[in-house]
Amino acid sequence: MNEEKFNTILQTKIPIAWIAGVRFESYNNQTFKTKVELDFLNQNPFGSMFWAVEGMAAEFAGGLMLLSKIESSGKSIASLVVKSEVLFTKKAVGKIIFTCHDGQKIEEAIQNAITHNTPKKFDLTSTGTDESKDIVAEFKFTWSIKVRS
Repeated sequence: MNEEKFNTILQTKIPIAWIAGVRFESYNNQTFKTKVELDFLNQNPFGSMFWAVEGMAAEFAGGLMLLSKIESSGKSIASLVVKSEVLFTKKAVGKIIFTCHDGQKIEEAIQNAITHNTPKKFDLTSTGTDESKDIVAEFKFTWSIKVRS
């Protein structure tokens, strides 16, 4: 997964995220980062970022890393978010970076699903930090994956 592929996915499959300002920050195979900056199109009436925009950026940090690793496996694997939880700790203003460090967990879940040919559920956490490095939100997404027959 690189910036060009990320942008193509957002622009063609999930354009509302692109319009809201969700962007690629970095990816190194184990950690994926997205970013979003507060502006007119993603604000709420309280002077901070609308929570759903934070959620999109958070979900993509883990979800697009999962997509990349599924593609690398060479298998046809279905994926779906089956649960989400969030803790907001500070108003999201300025530039927010969402980071998911769960690359190893994803690799293990994919390998387990392939080896045992059974659906697997696992949690991916994306933490949002502001420009002061303060945590603004922590999202936990429960994913389900299944090798297609």
